[in-house]
Formats: sequence, structure tokens, C-alpha cells
Amino acid sequence: MSPNGAAGRERLAGAAWQPGRELPNRVREVRLPGRLTMQYVEQGPTEGVPVVALHGVTDSWRSFEPLLPHLSGALRVFALTQRGHGGSEAPASGYALTDFANDVVAFLDAQGLERAIIVGHSMGSANALRLAIDHPQRVTALALLGAFAGFRGKPELEAFWQDDLTRLVDPVDFSFAREFQASTLAQPVPPAFFEIVMEECLKCPARVWRDAFAGMFEDAFVEQLAAVTAPTLLLWGRHDAFCPRADQQRLLAGIAGSHLIEYADAGHALHWEEPARVAGDLVDFVCRTAPAMRRRSLADGARR
Repeated sequence: MSPNGAAGRERLAGAAWQPGRELPNRVREVRLPGRLTMQYVEQGPTEGVPVVALHGVTDSWRSFEPLLPHLSGALRVFALTQRGHGGSEAPASGYALTDFANDVVAFLDAQGLERAIIVGHSMGSANALRLAIDHPQRVTALALLGAFAGFRGKPELEAFWQDDLTRLVDPVDFSFAREFQASTLAQPVPPAFFEIVMEECLKCPARVWRDAFAGMFEDAFVEQLAAVTAPTLLLWGRHDAFCPRADQQRLLAGIAGSHLIEYADAGHALHWEEPARVAGDLVDFVCRTAPAMRRRSLADGARR
């Protein structure tokens, strides 16, 4: 599941990148009653179209940091750090997809939002699908990046679980975490950003790695795809080492009216590799799915 060392180094030799100076200063916390304290970043006007972004396993809200500057100013984006990750609280248990999905419901309640467009990457896409299945009234639309159609029956994932995760201990080995993150890439990303990815990854305890993967393996959401009624966009990199084309075809077949955009040169973390293009595709999708009165403002919104 990880590239060889030389390939991994090549994929980190991207152009210079400067972390957003303001974003880390806008990190907020919210207490979800009876659940946990969660960190998040909010961008955009309070009257903007609500979008909630869910990162992949061992990442945090910072997974979306390259994407946020390119999104329309007409969007109100909440990039969450999900339970057990980054600076959010890490309960001793509760890492099933239903737990992650119910956290999003509680977050929407805390923000006074009836529903939102949900953007999910990797594990976040599975959590988004579980949310859309269990709470369809809270989901305006789905945008799924590097999405899985189930986790069992994939030899590399099962070997990763059996050979690596079951033996993982704290502190998580840096080289192991680095190889895991580098394996999500098919194109270079700026080293400064990858350093942030690693900092966030190493905040994730070994038990959360195990419990989050166990939650993904145990959930049979793929058998319930017909229950997804929200407009759905799939964004997939042709060189995704985790999610094969067959997964995208199964999602397309199972979710009525869903649409796939393929990125010929990208890997699993396509929003790190091609953030401007991903942002443009997301904004176009929102323009098609947001209420009619929002469309013009979205189309005209600055893609900063």
C-alpha cells in the first residue's frame, strides 16, 4: 500500500507552497452535547451555501487547506477535524461510520443548519455516504473524492490491516506514517504541505488507526447505496492506489443520477495534487445543486 522510497520522495518534490497564514488562527472548537469536542475551520459568509468537508483517516481539517483558497466566496465551508484526529477529542470508543455520521448531524445542529453539501475524502467519503443513507434530510448533495465502494475483498487493504495495523503501537513510527501518506500520491505536492500532513497524521493514536479502519471494514454501506437520494459527484484519480475504477463503477451503478469526473494524472489525494481543479469542479457542482437563487452568486463568486 505504499510506494518505494524513491517514488515517494519524487512525489513530495512539488513546487513551493506557503501554508495559509490566517487559517490556523481561525481554528474553532465546538462541544457536541453528549458526544465530544470537535475542532473545525470556517470560511465564507454566514449567508453562504453550507458545505461540510470530511477528511480521510489520520488527517484533519488541514487536509483541505490547499483547497480552501480556491473555493467560491459564496460558499460557507466548514472543514472538520473528525473524532480521534488532529486536535479534536479522541474518545475511547465510537469509531464506526455511524458515529462519525452522527457527529456531523450534531455539528449541523450546533451551527443551526438544517442541511449541507457534504464533501468527503477517502474515509470521509464513507462517512458522508453513511450520513446520506441514515439522515437524507440533512444532506443537500454529496461530493466524494477517492471514494470506496466497501472495504472488504481488497487484498491490499486486508493485508495492511492484518500485517500492520493490528501490530501498530504508540508512538506511531514516523517512517510507517510517511509511507502511508506518500502512497496516496501520484503527483508531486509541496514539501511544506506534506510536513503539515505528517504533523497531523502523527497526532492520531494507534488505537484510532485501528478503530477507524475496523469501522470501515465493518460497515456494509455499499449494500444500501440505493437509499442515497442526494445529487452525487464522484472525483477520482486514475492512479488511485486505494480505490480502483471498479469501486467508482459500483458507486455510479448504485447511486441514482451520480456522475464521475476522472483525473487522468492524479492519485488518491487528488485535492492535494490538483486543488484548483478540484475546487472548480466542486463549485460547478454546487452551482447545479444549490437553490436557484444561489446559482448566480456562486457562478460570479471569486475563486480566491
